[in-house]
Amino acid sequence: MTWILFTLLAAFMQSWRNAFQSHLSDEVKTLGVTLSRFLWASPIAAIYLIILYAANAPVSLPHFTPRFFSFIVAASLMQILATALMVQLFKLNNYAIGAGLAKSEALAAAILGVLFFGTTLTILGWIGVFIGGIGIFMLSTTNGWKGLSIGTITLGLCCGSAFALTSLWVREASLSLDLPFPYNAGWVLLFVLSLQTLLLVGYIFIRDKPTLQALWQRPKLTFLTSATSCIGSIGWFSAMSLQAVPYVKTLGQVEIFFTMLISIFWLKQKVKIKDGLGLTLVAIAAVLVMWIE
Repeated sequence: MTWILFTLLAAFMQSWRNAFQSHLSDEVKTLGVTLSRFLWASPIAAIYLIILYAANAPVSLPHFTPRFFSFIVAASLMQILATALMVQLFKLNNYAIGAGLAKSEALAAAILGVLFFGTTLTILGWIGVFIGGIGIFMLSTTNGWKGLSIGTITLGLCCGSAFALTSLWVREASLSLDLPFPYNAGWVLLFVLSLQTLLLVGYIFIRDKPTLQALWQRPKLTFLTSATSCIGSIGWFSAMSLQAVPYVKTLGQVEIFFTMLISIFWLKQKVKIKDGLGLTLVAIAAVLVMWIE
């Protein structure tokens, strides 16, 4: 059950990455915060891949195909979009609720996986999906049920769907390589992060140089965001190369408990009972879907 350990690692590191991004979003524009996720991640991913090849028996280099690169490009662009949408969620609501809405990714991964990627879910699995939907609905209310924010729900669902498509394409890219685990996941990680970094740095350099300067003036927070993001991505990419995306993402919803603890004790934000209940329902959904596995 190696994929479970990688998923738990990913969930823990992602909760910290979200916290650092939330803090950075108070001082840096959305694109800059998005770039902070990738800026130092590529070198870390390269070091990880070098260690894999140095520490184990000789493994041949992969044969890259056009199909592989099509998945890499699609996943890279979609994750940039998803990260930007998540930063906007942080600006609309507090950190815990923003992260909770972004976790609609598990719902979207199940639905999109079934429709387009050949994934199957049992009745118990769909019950879990339904309960998770209720949890997200609760998290989208501002002043009780009558204060439902359609805009926040829409943004959250778009963010989750973008992350879900990213994950589904990442798995397809890993499976398309003629390499064993974890080398296939390592190569996908390096290509995705490198492409994302080049695209964002190039775009921001042309359109908004002060944003690059703003990140340069906050080296510690920028590096922490990149490092936790990369380690989390190692966990996600590895888990998704071993197991179907809906199962990985539903288990990954244990992140919400890390999120609540960070929100309360590090960011000093209050989490209302209603918000906690919504997050708990999403977690129950994860347990139900994992139960069938």
